Amino acid sequence: MSVWFSASFVVPQLTEVWHLSAAASSLLTIAVQIGFVVGALTSAATGLADAVPARFLISAGALGAAVANLGLFWVDSLATALPLRLVTGVFLAAVYPPALKEVSTWFKAGRGTALGVMIGALTLGSALPHLVSSFGAFRWEGVIVATTVMTAGGGCLILLLRGEGPYPFPSRPFSLRASLASLRNKHVALANLGYMGHMWELYAMWAWVGAYIAALPEITARSNAGATASALSFLCIGAGALGCFVGGKLSDRFGRAQSALCCLICSGAAASALSIVGTGPLPIVLALCVFWGFWVIADSAQFSAVITEHADPVFVGGAVSIQLALGYLTTTVSLWLVPVLVQNWSWSIALAALAVGPAVGAGAMALLAFSPGIRDSET
Repeated sequence: MSVWFSASFVVPQLTEVWHLSAAASSLLTIAVQIGFVVGALTSAATGLADAVPARFLISAGALGAAVANLGLFWVDSLATALPLRLVTGVFLAAVYPPALKEVSTWFKAGRGTALGVMIGALTLGSALPHLVSSFGAFRWEGVIVATTVMTAGGGCLILLLRGEGPYPFPSRPFSLRASLASLRNKHVALANLGYMGHMWELYAMWAWVGAYIAALPEITARSNAGATASALSFLCIGAGALGCFVGGKLSDRFGRAQSALCCLICSGAAASALSIVGTGPLPIVLALCVFWGFWVIADSAQFSAVITEHADPVFVGGAVSIQLALGYLTTTVSLWLVPVLVQNWSWSIALAALAVGPAVGAGAMALLAFSPGIRDSET
């Protein structure tokens, strides 16, 4: 998953090379999100998510994303880079949804923790470009090469998987109408709304926390400001890997909706607190950012777990793809909004805007937590 933010994390260098504005730089990530939505919906509509063995789909998606990422070497402007970022997102849609389904086939008890571990891996993969940049000596081309190699390596590694687990979902001809019908299921609909609130905050945090940390006076005053900001950003985002595990454990113990509600409250509180602190003292900002990074992704697996447990089991792959498409479509708005708010107002206003998402998501999860039958199905 490291190619997801490969271009976004080297925006400072690309801004000089391609003469990007703040708003234009956000398009490097938004294009991936739109591509992911297109890929997820195409996968659902064609039945790929439910018909093709997951390991082959994941491998093809990872290798395709790696090739598209490497293509950035041969472009010289934002206009020519955006189609490649779009294609990267399309291919990554063949990685993430099938992986969620594949992991689910190995677990009934403990499924929340298992999905949490997988999404923790996604979190570390998404943060890896920051780690590469933290060494300071790499130009943007080096980051592109490193992330391409890691993604291609993952695409080859997945082929060693022997197949589905002992709890496979039924395989039947795909029906888009049946997958869309899952939206009328109350549990699924509330999980989707909660996921959209979660995604409003998540990818904007991941994409812009590096720029936020780099803007702190105590960072800009350092001679190695860029490398320091990248290292601290990796710490903040990477904390989410542990958060995913904890969130999964909480969900298996107390319930999917209850766990997601707790996570959304904590992440929303962190964003709200940071909006008050603004570009204040580094120790306070860093502590809040690590706390935010821990909780902002901790609930992600639970929304998918609700789908795997409440959608029609024949069309789980399609239902998960539709949920992800809705969530990633939501991210395109918040990703664009953050730099606009920062440029015209301040980081405090931008961070306050991000807190709206978890507030909406928490409301949906509160309703889901008290829905009849939700706890029984999870146990």
